[in-house]
Order: sequence, then structure tokens, then C-alpha cells
Amino acid sequence: MRRAIYPGSFDPVTNGHQDVVERARQLFDEVIVAVADNDEKSPLFTLEERLDLLRQTLGKIDMVRITHFTGLLVDFARKQEATAVIRGLRAISDFEFEFQMALMNRKLEAAVETIFLMPKEDYTYLSSRIVKEIARLGGDVSKFVAAPVAKALATKLKKA
Repeated sequence: MRRAIYPGSFDPVTNGHQDVVERARQLFDEVIVAVADNDEKSPLFTLEERLDLLRQTLGKIDMVRITHFTGLLVDFARKQEATAVIRGLRAISDFEFEFQMALMNRKLEAAVETIFLMPKEDYTYLSSRIVKEIARLGGDVSKFVAAPVAKALATKLKKA
């Protein structure tokens, strides 16, 4: 089975993330969407909330598994018997960081390849950070995220 991991913070999951997952499913038998549990970041949504939003958004896509991980991505990939890591590239500005990470991951685990996928042109400007900012300022994010995510953003930001 050809298995890939699509890691990220997914805070929150966007239509761009969904597009990358759907593209990855064309290439791999199974895609594991893995939320990085990173103590150094201060996400808007808790780990459990992000996992729940991913299940609501991507859970109906055949052969997509949603989970989380801590530690090194390559260690997680090895445990999951994944041969590839999927990374989305929206713009040239993403490339330098992603390229460095891909080379480091290759040094740590040569058997795990990094595959860069570009989302549809409609999503090249889209990021979780921008979506949160639009929502925080009262804008309509329904074109950028699935309905459960838009609702969760509205609820979360009313409390803030």
C-alpha cells in the first residue's frame, strides 16, 4: 500500500488543505492527515477541536485517516509505514522553508520522500492565519473553509 502523511497544524483546516488531500489521494492509496501537537505554538483551536474539524471536513474522503503526532515527523512516518510526506506549496515564499525541511527529513530518514503539491489556483492565497484574521475582523470566511469550520470560528471568536 502506498501511504503518505500530510502533516500540519490545521488551525483551522481550509479549502486549500482539502484540495491538497484530494490531490494526494489521486497519488496514494491512503493519506494520513496528521495534526502536529506542538507545544511551542499557540493555536486558536485545541488539538481535539482541530481533529474534530478535520473529521467533519475530510472524514468522508475514502482512505483518508485523521490523527495526531508528537516528535519527529520522520519517526511518525516510519511507524505508520508511510513512504512520503505531502507538503502544500502556495507560493515561492513557502518553498525555501519547505525545501530545508524536506532535505533535513531526507537526512534523518532517506526512505521517506517529500512530495510538494500545489493547490488549485483559487487557493494559492489562502492560509489558516489569513482565515483567522478575516474571521476575527468579522469577515465572511464561508468561501475559504467548510461550514463546520466557519461555525467553529464564529463560536470561538465570540468567546475571545
